[in-house]
Amino acid sequence: MKPYLFFILLPIFLTAQTNNTSLEQKWFTNYEEALDAAKKTNKDILMYFTGSDWCAPCRVLKKNVLDTDDFAEVATCYVLLYVDIPRKKDRISPEEMEQNMELLSHYNKKGIFPLMSLVAADKQEKASISGYGGKPDVERYMQFLRKHR
Repeated sequence: MKPYLFFILLPIFLTAQTNNTSLEQKWFTNYEEALDAAKKTNKDILMYFTGSDWCAPCRVLKKNVLDTDDFAEVATCYVLLYVDIPRKKDRISPEEMEQNMELLSHYNKKGIFPLMSLVAADKQEKASISGYGGKPDVERYMQFLRKHR
């Protein structure tokens, strides 16, 4: 009976130790709401362009950068906007897809994924960083975020 109890409780212990930092951060999905928050707090918007259901580098970037305590610390300097362009249309609402496509055409004209773009409350892009090749890029992203906060 004891071995069975171990296997029943193992997933609970493993989930308790995962890093849930990303759940604590407020990611907007509505551009107007993010813009309003940026104006009220005098912060820049950090737009994260991702293809959540098809972009493997985006998923790894999320795990290695966005879901870390280091990112959670620096993220307080920004208003976070999650701009998802999924292939499966039912993952987001048609209105959100339309908004995200407009943001893509304005702030990510080359359609590069992943891409982070810093946008001021006056809608002017200040800086951007793109691509993700693995662990060496973690520090590149963190330096970018620290530099512009």
